[in-house]
Amino acid sequence: MERHEFFVTCAPGVEPVLFQEMKVLKFPKVECQVGGVYFKGTMEHAWLANLQLRTAIRVLRRLARFEVMDADDLYSGVRKVDWSPFLAGDGTFFVDAQTRESALDHSQFIAQRTKDGIADNFRKRERRRPSVAKERADLRVHVHVWRDRCTLAVDTSGDSLHKRGWRTYQGLAPMSETLAAAVLLLSQWDRKSPLIDPFCGSGTLLVEAALLARNIAPGLFRSFGFQNWPEHRPYPYASFRKKIQDLGDLNKKLFLFGRDLEKKHITGAEANAESAGLGDLFQLSVGDALDFPFKKGWGAWVVSNLPYGHRVGEDKDLEKLHRDVGSKLRQEAAGYHLALLTGERRFAHAMGFHDWQEHTLRNGSLQCSLLTLDL
Repeated sequence: MERHEFFVTCAPGVEPVLFQEMKVLKFPKVECQVGGVYFKGTMEHAWLANLQLRTAIRVLRRLARFEVMDADDLYSGVRKVDWSPFLAGDGTFFVDAQTRESALDHSQFIAQRTKDGIADNFRKRERRRPSVAKERADLRVHVHVWRDRCTLAVDTSGDSLHKRGWRTYQGLAPMSETLAAAVLLLSQWDRKSPLIDPFCGSGTLLVEAALLARNIAPGLFRSFGFQNWPEHRPYPYASFRKKIQDLGDLNKKLFLFGRDLEKKHITGAEANAESAGLGDLFQLSVGDALDFPFKKGWGAWVVSNLPYGHRVGEDKDLEKLHRDVGSKLRQEAAGYHLALLTGERRFAHAMGFHDWQEHTLRNGSLQCSLLTLDL
């Protein structure tokens, strides 16, 4: 099968985690880069990436790279590409453009000239042209211009891969599924010991933990952009997907505990777990995290996204909460393993731990610190 260049994007700080995921899955010729991981492989590797990778956001297939000093260079380069394998003449497409340190410094203009080039390519060859649609487009095109060099790519994923397809309840500012997966992988959870999230919200960490432990591919709940392409092969893909589905260990027993002050969040977390087919694994309760009954000698993992502004309003309240959480864990969770995502570093210090490992991550626009340590 023909090999292509791909770039798998992820959130800042997650590149090493994604790289390790891809090494374990034996992707060919992987290179860890800023913003994601490059590899060179077949479309079957793109299928695998979309279905199996837990920390990836998009899987982009590169089509062309060329120099652009002005709008004519861009238009000409776009028109030369054969778009017919990815888009029908009566289909819909959307262009996302980014530019840095280049003569062409307006992303919207770059997107518009790219649209013109694609449309005119079809008009000349087929005497018809696809239309632009921001929502549910058949094809998403990515244009990246950096230092006057343009990279054209098509998005094999469609919707962002954090949209797994199992979520029925959002809750208040939930962490993304891909960030939750990164936190779990960085926690080095052994995938069999009890896992506790005392601030579980809508249950994102717990659902992702169950998928990880049972080896259920996160992409099995949804479809992908490449399935809309004219070149897509539905029957081989269906067989490939079935093989990935059969890798899941649906009988694996787990103990996953979640707690939240808000009953509606617990109800929502239960709905999310049921939607993912994992409801039998969860033990959820309404209550204060500081009242959670940690069992001595359990050796469990405490993995949680601590509040940093949305559920507790004042800074002084947040600092006290972190002090109380640290005190509670030190007193009652000896022998446990911790992976706690905190906002500002002063909240991390307020917990009073020593010798932690710190990983810098982003939760949306917020820079956070993930603290991992053994008590």
